[in-house]
Amino acid sequence: MSEPVKTAVIYYSATGNVHKLATALAEGAEKAGSDVRLRKVTELAPPQAVASNPQWAEHVESTRDVAEAGVDDLLWADVVLLGTPTRYGAMASQLKQFIDTTGPAWQKGLLADKVYGAFGSAGTRHGGHESTLLSLYTIFYHWGGIIVPPGYTHSIQFQVGTPYGTTHVGGDGAPGELALESGRYQARRAVETAAKLKAGRP
Repeated sequence: MSEPVKTAVIYYSATGNVHKLATALAEGAEKAGSDVRLRKVTELAPPQAVASNPQWAEHVESTRDVAEAGVDDLLWADVVLLGTPTRYGAMASQLKQFIDTTGPAWQKGLLADKVYGAFGSAGTRHGGHESTLLSLYTIFYHWGGIIVPPGYTHSIQFQVGTPYGTTHVGGDGAPGELALESGRYQARRAVETAAKLKAGRP
């Protein structure tokens, strides 16, 4: 019997929306039979900036028990799902800083041939959802990854409106069940694809 697929869900979240999506993706991966690591990246903002926004400060405090991501989490995983809020149509600097630590592993080819996907949140409906996910996919191209988006492969994707990855409009409040279920589906699809790849490898 082959060992289960291993999934790393790694994210940055300031006020909690992307954290909720990340939790849903982790749930979806677990239900698909995967071992899962849920990891946040290091917060780079100065304490005074965090304290200036009560929702941000509360989220930092409430997620203190979530382990911080390391490159070893990427090396461990068969599936890597990265999540971020949108910052001017691209990923947040906190996630980019984590990605920038992967150079030595990338040079050795250790990030290649894994299944990758992305998810995120933007403040408005046209605030950069797709460009942010595509900015992450550009990273995956450099890593030599196998990109597995949700596409329009399930009826829920026609309701949420994006084939690129799970996204949420932050201005509408916390992610609702539709967005969360889309995230669970995205993770399940990634895990199922990775399982087929593992089964076909010598």
